[in-house]
Amino acid sequence: MRKLLTFLFCTLFSLPIFAQNPQVELKTDLGIIRVELFPKKAPVTVENFLTYTDSGFYDGIIFHRVVPGFVVQAGGFTFDFQKKETRDAIANESANGLQNLRGTLSMARTNNPDSATSQFFINLVDNTRLDASENKPGYAVFGKVIEGMDIVEKIEREPRGLYRQHPEAPNIPIRILSAKRVTSSDNSVAEHSKGE
Repeated sequence: MRKLLTFLFCTLFSLPIFAQNPQVELKTDLGIIRVELFPKKAPVTVENFLTYTDSGFYDGIIFHRVVPGFVVQAGGFTFDFQKKETRDAIANESANGLQNLRGTLSMARTNNPDSATSQFFINLVDNTRLDASENKPGYAVFGKVIEGMDIVEKIEREPRGLYRQHPEAPNIPIRILSAKRVTSSDNSVAEHSKGE
């Protein structure tokens, strides 16, 4: 009987329902940033981000917009500022209860709430003014940096202003060399967000 209970317990807790949130490793010119994604809160956004990741779309793109004390943004341009062709825009999931707090990932978009495609940003501070409210849509949070926030801060400190048409881009392009799915067992990871 004990063996049967042990077998049932192990089987039950190996089912996908208990799977951890997906994680993605962004290997940059300055180091590795690891992010955890929240598919229960932002299913469309996470699926979109993982589709771009799995296709290799993010390999070689740059952090093209760095605003100290605000955000670092990537996901759309090659090192020579050529805009990459994207998939169709996705629905805005900013009303999912997640806030634009320091270290979270959110989708970049135009004034059209449902215009996000591949570009995303990492919040450098608590940017709750970007959250959705009753009167306006916000910017959809879909993940959080769990390792490498020091790398994000290095990106924040890079000199900018060399490129006239892209004044918020670092003077020396900082690339995402590769983006790939990883698991928590690949390396030690920081504490996961509580309640996600």
